[in-house]
Amino acid sequence: MGRSRGGLSTTIHAAVDAHGNPVRLIGGPGQEHDLAKAGALIAGFPAEFTLADKGYDGDPLCDAITAQGSEVVIPPRRGRTHPRSYDKDLYKERNVIERFFARLKDFRRVATRYDKLLKNYMGFVTLAAIAIWLR
Repeated sequence: MGRSRGGLSTTIHAAVDAHGNPVRLIGGPGQEHDLAKAGALIAGFPAEFTLADKGYDGDPLCDAITAQGSEVVIPPRRGRTHPRSYDKDLYKERNVIERFFARLKDFRRVATRYDKLLKNYMGFVTLAAIAIWLR
């Protein structure tokens, strides 16, 4: 989402509830894979279902989700040797996170990334998330 001291991108990993309200935000470098922060993102959230896109399809994450007592609703990657089944109708509800990111980009300072340090940037992302929560 913009220029940082380390390069041209920063990735925001977010967990939202069923209403699209943010419950956890984690920032990281853009070149890092999504699975690197996924364990910290879901830790401690008891949920009936965990929805994510194909970037989060990995056996360690799926095992961690199942160990928490949640059902995995992640479509398998194309090259997976043993594709896992998932609920396609329930997966359509993943648009809630996409709508959260669209609302997050309404805040100019978050969308344009004026801050060079990740700590400062994530501070303003958190303020924007609080404003979204209060709407």
